[in-house]
Amino acid sequence: MVIDLVRPDGHLVEIQTGTFAALGSKFDRIVDHHRVLLVHPISVRTVLARPDGTRRTSPKKGRLTDLFDQLVSMPTLLDHPNFELDIVLVETVRSQVWDPSARRRRGGWRTTDRVLETIVETHRFTDTGDLGRFVPDGLPELFTTGDLAERGGYRRDVAQKVAFCLRATGAFEVVDRTRAGIRYRLASGQST
Repeated sequence: MVIDLVRPDGHLVEIQTGTFAALGSKFDRIVDHHRVLLVHPISVRTVLARPDGTRRTSPKKGRLTDLFDQLVSMPTLLDHPNFELDIVLVETVRSQVWDPSARRRRGGWRTTDRVLETIVETHRFTDTGDLGRFVPDGLPELFTTGDLAERGGYRRDVAQKVAFCLRATGAFEVVDRTRAGIRYRLASGQST
């Protein structure tokens, strides 16, 4: 088994720029015996650098809520006392070259290198209670992911992932299903 970094105190650090899906079984084997910190960078600003020296900012901007794209594959791992997650918001530079075989043989830009330019901020999650920061104030007693999206200021698909993770951790309880979708309520002891 390969780990990115072992600190002198034995704390294991795994840096994951891609999907969390493949990490579940790896962490299942080590988290009972070692403290593990998973570090996941999300690029909030990406500069695209071309060989001719031109640079432009990519229209794609990451957000803290992008962590739910990955967390849906292992939403309850934050319950383990030996596991912590750092989401690092960063700015990066991607070097690109033209590749005529890219994009189904129509040609396109291919990334050849990615360089960290700036660390903007880091958010630490030590348990599932820390996910409560994504539950917006003012939710009705019974709410759908539409309500969650509207009050939280995120897209509906993001709200669905937030709801999935908070349901798995016991923070949300399913009440029923209507034409508007699944209706939830906050589990007892939770507040907005």
